[in-house]
Amino acid sequence: MLQSLIDFVRDHYRTNDFIPLHAPIFGGNEKTYVAETIDSTFVSSVGAFVDRFEQDMASYTGSPRAVATVNGTAALHVALRLVDVGPGDYVITQPLTFVATCNAISYCGAVPIFVDVDRHTLGLSPAALADWLEANAYRDDHGYCHRREDNGVIRACLPMHTFGHPADLDGLVRICHEWGLTLVEDAAESLGSTYHDRHTGTFGALGTLSFNGNKVITTGGGGMILANQVLGERAKHLTTTAKQPHAFEYAHDELGYNYRLPNLNAALGCAQLEQLDAYLAEKRKLAADYAACLSGSDFTFFTEPEGCSSNYWLNAVVCADQAQRDELLQATNQQGIMTRPIWQLMNCLPMYAAAPAGDLNNAMWLEARVVNLPSSVRAKTKESS
Repeated sequence: MLQSLIDFVRDHYRTNDFIPLHAPIFGGNEKTYVAETIDSTFVSSVGAFVDRFEQDMASYTGSPRAVATVNGTAALHVALRLVDVGPGDYVITQPLTFVATCNAISYCGAVPIFVDVDRHTLGLSPAALADWLEANAYRDDHGYCHRREDNGVIRACLPMHTFGHPADLDGLVRICHEWGLTLVEDAAESLGSTYHDRHTGTFGALGTLSFNGNKVITTGGGGMILANQVLGERAKHLTTTAKQPHAFEYAHDELGYNYRLPNLNAALGCAQLEQLDAYLAEKRKLAADYAACLSGSDFTFFTEPEGCSSNYWLNAVVCADQAQRDELLQATNQQGIMTRPIWQLMNCLPMYAAAPAGDLNNAMWLEARVVNLPSSVRAKTKESS
């Protein structure tokens, strides 16, 4: 089966050269829009493409407001600040995520609490969340959630939509409401994914996106905060150094951040967003082809949760055990096809090893078995254009 999979990947990408895990493609108006920014001289944090990118993203996702940032981690950091996460607070999140999720919590001076994921979503498990809260937390007379062990405030819940597959948002929204937790979505990987026909990143108080070079669309580096109008205005203020409007004076009214997305990057994003629907259609077709290729094998192709439409940012296969995982990784990489294991669990990293954690059996099971397969959108050729 390994060689059949390798042959399938090479046939799909029509090359005998190295095949990356997820590479960007620039087949639209990218060069035209970037050239416009250069001609305008507005290449930094102020320019028409920044405004356009924010407006277009708000329209695409159905979010009342979208605020562009320099990267997805910056978006997460500010989103957590906007819901009052601060020093000494706790934020519940999942151990199966990219390190940026936890780093953003730490930037606020807060501490992550790791709760297990569901195997069928790869995202934070509502059942595990409810169990952990019942055993370890209480709500005070003012409605705030506290950790019993030290009475610290658990301020927020931060699930991540792993590889673009939506977490169980109905369950998470319900439990957060019951326990007085603010839901913030790390939707860095899930642009274009929907949960019951609604875009991920729009269920919590805030959501965040990433446009890193390996994402479904890219601005080179960049991120976005999705919010209501009130929080959106606050996000814009904080990410632009908390500078008050004035014709010539420099007045800053609170601690802010220079997290603005440059106009050059926003121009790239506008062109990429114009092609997003086509990218999603091709990525979903590739996922279906992977599933067909692996049907009847020892490998289980990971498919979108019921009631969801995933962007299939990174296609994933679940191996029978870690030995099979390692065999797959070695065979593909030796033949010039980039595959990757899932991230090392966050609670195993030295800076988060002392953080509180629940029973993480599902996360550990997945860590030992999941491999990501090449998932790039193919560049158009003369024959296909």
